[in-house]
Amino acid sequence: MNIMQAFKRFPDQEACIEHLEKVRWSDTPKCPYCESENTNPLKKELRHHCNGCRKSFSVTVGTIFHHTHLPLQKWFLAISLILNAKKGIASRQLARDLELPVKTAWFLNMRIRRAMVADERLLQGIVEMDETYIGGKAHAFNTC
Repeated sequence: MNIMQAFKRFPDQEACIEHLEKVRWSDTPKCPYCESENTNPLKKELRHHCNGCRKSFSVTVGTIFHHTHLPLQKWFLAISLILNAKKGIASRQLARDLELPVKTAWFLNMRIRRAMVADERLLQGIVEMDETYIGGKAHAFNTC
């Protein structure tokens, strides 16, 4: 998905939250603290209240988006930019593209990269790859 497709698919915070809820919970919200499905949505906020442990939670609890002050749309656009960059993307470029401070862009970049490395699931079925960049300049070897 390129940046324009990501922007159209996730135009606002609500669309991002709907997508996360669909991916994470499918139908019924599940409490991340006690795994109970006995929850109620809170009307004013995009959060849920667990009747089992009496804690409130959102779909971002336990994810890379937890405790963020940035809109989820910027997170999703950053993920799209990072995944589509052939050789990676610099934090300064990410900062320019998303109109963020460089420190914030660096934090986003590192958090997304760590999440990609931490995912230990193996790919199954047919896997197709394209546009791989490996290496740098070729060095001359000893030819004695």
